Amino acid sequence: MLFRSIDMWGKDRDWALMGIWALEPALDRDGALWCGTSPGGLFRSNDRGDTWELVEGLWNMETRVLWNGGGLDQPAIHSICVDPRDPNTVVIAVSSGGVWRTTDTGATWKPHTKGMVVTYVPPEQAELPENQDPHCVVQSPSNPDVFWCQHHMGIWRSNDDLASWEPLQPADASSFGFPVVVHPTDANTAWFVPSHSDQKRAPIDGRVVVTRTRDSGRTFEVLTEGLPQRHAYDLVLRQALDIAADGDSLAFGSTTGNLWVTGDQGDHWHAVASNLPPIYSVRYA
Repeated sequence: MLFRSIDMWGKDRDWALMGIWALEPALDRDGALWCGTSPGGLFRSNDRGDTWELVEGLWNMETRVLWNGGGLDQPAIHSICVDPRDPNTVVIAVSSGGVWRTTDTGATWKPHTKGMVVTYVPPEQAELPENQDPHCVVQSPSNPDVFWCQHHMGIWRSNDDLASWEPLQPADASSFGFPVVVHPTDANTAWFVPSHSDQKRAPIDGRVVVTRTRDSGRTFEVLTEGLPQRHAYDLVLRQALDIAADGDSLAFGSTTGNLWVTGDQGDHWHAVASNLPPIYSVRYA
């Protein structure tokens, strides 16, 4: 299926699906799904994926043409958060295009990036919603007013239902990375997998580490037990870290095909597979 619209260069062009980046249940009816894609299209199905419709309220926004691909050719909708209090309210994150929310099942959208800043554009454009590159956004199930974001420029947290974002800085690890998960019953606890940014895209100093905060980002622990600490080149992408419903079990996979799990919130990790193809997504059933 082709969709015609203007691209970021002002050219009229036909668009086709390039990749699927996120798939989430819609919660408002049985069998309904949201799907985030590249080149920046959001789709909805009401029949368990048999058919899909483009969410035109988002696709036809005037500012959508300002979205760009960051390190890719085209923007990607990679995070979808359906509000557990109201299934008509959905938050999406776009690389690169910011954080957006609808409260009417996709008919209209508003940006929510106050506090986010990028440094690779002219200063007057540093806070524009369309220039923000959130790598992953998650909503706390236990306190839906709390959101966590692993951004290209660092880690942010919102405590006020996206009215604003506060930057956080781990003291002993990089703040760059792709994934983030939040504890299912504790909104103050979250995990990240840091790495070098931009050209290198590999663990710092060849060490695979996971960072954990239990106090809303005021402090971070660096977790290494059971993870390779020399000559490691494992990049963990935004969908490749997950937490189970018990809040203790986590798993993550890397682009070099290694898979680790923990049963104690990351204090100890165990390799369960290696030399797999690149791992793009890890999910507990």
